[in-house]
Amino acid sequence: MIAFADIREAQDRIRDFIYKTPCAHSETLSHLTGCNLYLKLENLQMTGSFKERGSLNKILQLNKQQKAVGVITASAGNHAQGVAHAAGLCGIRAVIVMPETTPLAKIQGTSQLGAEIELYGSSYDEAYEKACELQQCHGYTFIHAFDDPAVIAGQGTIGLELVEQVPDIDAVVVPVGGGGLISGIALAVKESHPDIDIIGVEAERLPAMQQSVTSGRVIPLRTANTIADGISVARVGEHTLPIVSKLVSQIVTVSEEEIAAAIMTLLEREKSLAEGAGAVGVAAMLQHRMSSLKGKTVVVVVSGGNIDMTLLARIIDRGLENDGRVSYVTVVVPDKPGSIAILATLAARHGANILHITQNRHASEVGLEESEVELTLETKGHNHVNEIIAELKKNGISVKSNNLD
Repeated sequence: MIAFADIREAQDRIRDFIYKTPCAHSETLSHLTGCNLYLKLENLQMTGSFKERGSLNKILQLNKQQKAVGVITASAGNHAQGVAHAAGLCGIRAVIVMPETTPLAKIQGTSQLGAEIELYGSSYDEAYEKACELQQCHGYTFIHAFDDPAVIAGQGTIGLELVEQVPDIDAVVVPVGGGGLISGIALAVKESHPDIDIIGVEAERLPAMQQSVTSGRVIPLRTANTIADGISVARVGEHTLPIVSKLVSQIVTVSEEEIAAAIMTLLEREKSLAEGAGAVGVAAMLQHRMSSLKGKTVVVVVSGGNIDMTLLARIIDRGLENDGRVSYVTVVVPDKPGSIAILATLAARHGANILHITQNRHASEVGLEESEVELTLETKGHNHVNEIIAELKKNGISVKSNNLD
């Protein structure tokens, strides 16, 4: 059982090793959500996520013999870096078992902190089973990613901080995977502020906590891929479920597209880089999942920022396309000199910049004297794209397709 005193002790224990992250007010998100919204920026921690809090609290309590043997864990990434960082501070060996699907950025980040990496399985749960085998074989101390009282207490220090940083909070919105973060925050916040609502957000593809709370017992789900890989957990914790069931007001889910849009919004409007798991709370707020929060003071925990750069590039590309700032238009023109120049002139006349152009004389449903041309345009929104398409048609150019179709 975890008591409030455990969280206070954890705060004293790890205080000199972690960064007390800001709880920043966001004018932009307050306007977009209709709330007085603050962001608890745990993506600014040294390892890029909140996870080092729980890892430090656990490892700093190990005895000499346990430290001599070392620690092991399984993680989709952020907990791995937290354990590696904490073990490095204490000068002990750390072995990390990571799913083979873990983003390269998290693998490299963990390795650079001095941990030994073993890639195994396609999910956290498979990596966890492998780590348990190695723990039994070598006698390591296992540092669970979320289902450990010391880890939960360490994560709860976020709750102690945010109630000091923001006056008169009505609700705290927290990402949910296995439940360690939201359990710790709920225990910390509810002790002194029982009227504050704690709301969890999961990826729509893996609503393990939502289903377990509804059923009243741990419900294992099939693993699923999600851009919120940090909360990609198919089985919630035995310690965390009772806490969440008792103290969390509601759990909502968000889709992959909604998570991607939130990452884009945080990056562009807040100049804050969040990974998928770190952005789910903002995604839920932007989609108005909790209509009862309108006009209230809300703290959203941005739990991490360790996103794979190739994924981020795809999210940005998709976001620009969805906003109509990058558009794709396919046209059919006469296969003769000057046709491409006419397209360029018409695009320029309407203030569109051609980013890329591809000509295909062998496209299906195109005559022998015609050519298919695909334009990638930098545009100013959907209305601007429609204006350009109308202008092309007005000048006798056949528009075969566009990304607004």
